[in-house]
Amino acid sequence: MSSVVLENINKYFGTFHAVKNLELEIKEGEFFTFLGPSGCGKTTTLRMIAGFYYPSTGSVKFGDRDVTKVVPEKRNTGMVFQNYALFPHMTVFENVAFGLKVRKMASSHIKQKVKATLKKVRLDPYSDRQVSQLSGGQQQRVALARALVIEPDILLLDEPLSNLDARLRDDMRTEILRLQKEYNITTIYVTHDQTEALSMSDRIAVFNFGECQQIGTPKEIYNQPANDFVASFIGETNLIPVVMKERNDQIIQVCWEEQEHCSFVIEPSEMTVAANTQSSPLSLSIRPESIEVYGEKTEEENLLEGNVELVQFTGAAMHLFVKVHSRIIQVLTLNNRYMIELKPDETVYLKFPSHSLRIVPRLTGGGLREK
Repeated sequence: MSSVVLENINKYFGTFHAVKNLELEIKEGEFFTFLGPSGCGKTTTLRMIAGFYYPSTGSVKFGDRDVTKVVPEKRNTGMVFQNYALFPHMTVFENVAFGLKVRKMASSHIKQKVKATLKKVRLDPYSDRQVSQLSGGQQQRVALARALVIEPDILLLDEPLSNLDARLRDDMRTEILRLQKEYNITTIYVTHDQTEALSMSDRIAVFNFGECQQIGTPKEIYNQPANDFVASFIGETNLIPVVMKERNDQIIQVCWEEQEHCSFVIEPSEMTVAANTQSSPLSLSIRPESIEVYGEKTEEENLLEGNVELVQFTGAAMHLFVKVHSRIIQVLTLNNRYMIELKPDETVYLKFPSHSLRIVPRLTGGGLREK
């Protein structure tokens, strides 16, 4: 097990700047996720850690060891690829044993280690079966076993669940976490799936256009996004372009940029105000589940009148799409009798609780969907 330190990493492919000024430290035994859309630099960063790419500038360290220019086979990392990269002409045993044979380990020792590893991934009954005869989930476990059997210092997983159906993905999340805790191995996981990242990670780095936008725990990333991109990429949120009207230690008041008469009162705290909001254009972020819905107008602050555009019933919850000042506000609320009876074109009142609002820098230039 080892820590991973990336210092001032830049990666160019010709003139294309794929990874920009990345500074990152991953702790020993941590389950760390690179999250972001396709082409954001997360897999390129993983490949620099694995040694398949060398950074254009900067250094990669495993603990105190500089491995920036060390070839992959001398880094002692285990890699699980998106397509598993198994040998179809080999049995399960032979696939898992391959890395040990390359290391010229004694046959008796190979047999012992492969058998023990297959037992841990619950594939010992399939040792002699061809991998082409296995299900997708079983093939994924073979790939995990092959990576783990060499006892790597670091386990690298590049979108390993993207080829599985929804139920298998859920099962394999649990399996990967179980193995990671059992081996107590530093693990770096690449995904574009927010649910995977939030449910599995100790910490997450969110990437976009080659830059790391934010690093934090799942709760920090979700509840305290650093900017509007992170807020919108991690789950659902409502983003409203706003301008600062008043700011002091007791209160923050912002106005809807397109509706100057509409203002919001916010409690000033680290939870409600992101960094770097002094000079940037601003957006107000509120999660759909934080909005309260009323059938009648009250005198409470941060209350907006709107018309219901769409009601989606999903069993335990109701998804509402409410038109407010030409924009659509998404609301998620638990199923109850009042919500079930709501119909399109009905007037409702939405309360934005002051402690649930967050002011973030506006990087993407977007807001809510126009209607």
